[in-house]
Amino acid sequence: MNSTRALRASARPARLSRALPAASPDLAWIHDGWRCRATIWPEVKFEREVAPGEWIEGDVGEAALASAALGVGAAAWRTWLEFAPADVREFLRPFGHGRMAALHVIVRCPALRPDLAEAPALTVFLATHRALRGGAAAAWTEISAVHEREGIFGVLQWLGLPASRQTLAILRQVADPDLPRRLLEPLRAALWEPEAIWALSHAPALTDERIAAACHALAA
Repeated sequence: MNSTRALRASARPARLSRALPAASPDLAWIHDGWRCRATIWPEVKFEREVAPGEWIEGDVGEAALASAALGVGAAAWRTWLEFAPADVREFLRPFGHGRMAALHVIVRCPALRPDLAEAPALTVFLATHRALRGGAAAAWTEISAVHEREGIFGVLQWLGLPASRQTLAILRQVADPDLPRRLLEPLRAALWEPEAIWALSHAPALTDERIAAACHALAA
């Protein structure tokens, strides 16, 4: 009897053995009622869902990238980063709420990544270049062309920053590359002033508080 039952059990379909579909490694979030996503490395695309299962690639604005800070959690990032090379993981690791914007910058201007790895805080200036320079459209092609012709110093000048080694040295001292947007314009102005440059360059580590204090002293 037992052998008959065992035979019947072995003949039943193994319903529970079927593997569940793997979770998508894409980084997905909601912005303004639309689903957005960044696909996996190396062919990273920033897309928006226009119909169920139908995605289109397009320009991703600063507001949509900011929404990703709340919509993409640590677990999703860990999965996505498993597909990226070590140098990309290392570059993105220090960023918190600005990580999606940092990814967007190095996808749009991949040749800039080695220079940005030396001064990660510069990434935030590039991510918000439309607000800093004015204009509705992104200028990634122009940024890439400037970098190709004139290197990182040309990019600094294009952003309205002093094109000097001292500027890069100060940006390297920024403790957290996720610079608040409210500090970008004051910091850019401060980097043109000798007193502020001295204060910033002699600080052991540039926290948000130290940057704000230097900018406030300049404005006083």
